[in-house]
Amino acid sequence: MSRFFSPKYSSLKPYTPGEQPKEMQYIKLNTNESPFPPSGKAQEAAAKAAASLQLYSDPTCKMTTHALAKTLDVDPDEVLLTNGSDEILNFAFMAFCDDHTPAAFADITYGFYSVFAQINNLPYKIIPLKEDFTIDTGDYFGLNSTIFIANPNAPTGIALSRDQIEEILQKNPNNVVVIDEAYVDFGGESCVPLIKKYDNLLVTQTFSKSRSMAGARLGFGVGCKALIADLNAIKYSTNPYNVNSMTLAAGYGTLCDPDYTAANCKTIIENREKTAAELKKLGFEMTNSKTNFLFAKHPDLDGEALYLELKRRGILVRHFNTPRISSYNRITVGTREQMQTLIQTIQAILEEQA
Repeated sequence: MSRFFSPKYSSLKPYTPGEQPKEMQYIKLNTNESPFPPSGKAQEAAAKAAASLQLYSDPTCKMTTHALAKTLDVDPDEVLLTNGSDEILNFAFMAFCDDHTPAAFADITYGFYSVFAQINNLPYKIIPLKEDFTIDTGDYFGLNSTIFIANPNAPTGIALSRDQIEEILQKNPNNVVVIDEAYVDFGGESCVPLIKKYDNLLVTQTFSKSRSMAGARLGFGVGCKALIADLNAIKYSTNPYNVNSMTLAAGYGTLCDPDYTAANCKTIIENREKTAAELKKLGFEMTNSKTNFLFAKHPDLDGEALYLELKRRGILVRHFNTPRISSYNRITVGTREQMQTLIQTIQAILEEQA
């Protein structure tokens, strides 16, 4: 760091993104991207929008916002589009947390939550998951904090039911509860319908996973009109033109092609279940994932050693070098061919160690 870097960030631990190595051609199963390209309608819309890049994007994101609101069966002023779901999450930390209202989230969850709290100089509470990596909903009752729950959770892949989330909402009537649904389209139960019932609920989602737009950076929040107005105050005080024109157009094209998204999700779920079954035959243990990834460990393979050996053989998975989960690897679900190669490679590693 330079001598000019503010000491207020001296303890900041930045988020570590998944590897994006370029030295060889990898089967990339480490960052939970879709193995499928964006919808053709999304690509066509983005290409058309490129012709007007000399102009600012629409700060209201009107066309895409209205299409998304129709898809979600909510009002347009109950939706806010952002530069990836990371931005809407950061807005929530800025808007709903302060010295008197800390953030609260699990010890094993999306790594950006602690970063958002630190960079905004906010107090926060860490709530341990149970031994089986599930959330004890009772741990979230009456916290007097802004609660952030990834549902399904990452990297565990485990989902709470809508009824469980609703109980947390009921037990925290005076605090915002943020439900991060980045992976909800792969088997989770969305809480978007609950925004009409609870004014303390903010649901966030992304176009990165199920909608094949990780590189475009488009996310959104859904909540009552007052919550969205709060978040718009943050947006217009930081970056009014937060979503670029090509991304907005691609998002609109994606929303016009729901069958494509649904078919891709169905295929990924099928590939997930087939891969899980094959890994279990090889002796792996794993959580009950409702996402586009598996969280797995093997009793005879060190988690980091397996990650490194797979990388050496051209397959990237994600390893987290933290105590409770260091024996696990998070494996993105790719195409059937990619998953078959993964299984064959792991089988070969096991045979060599026998």
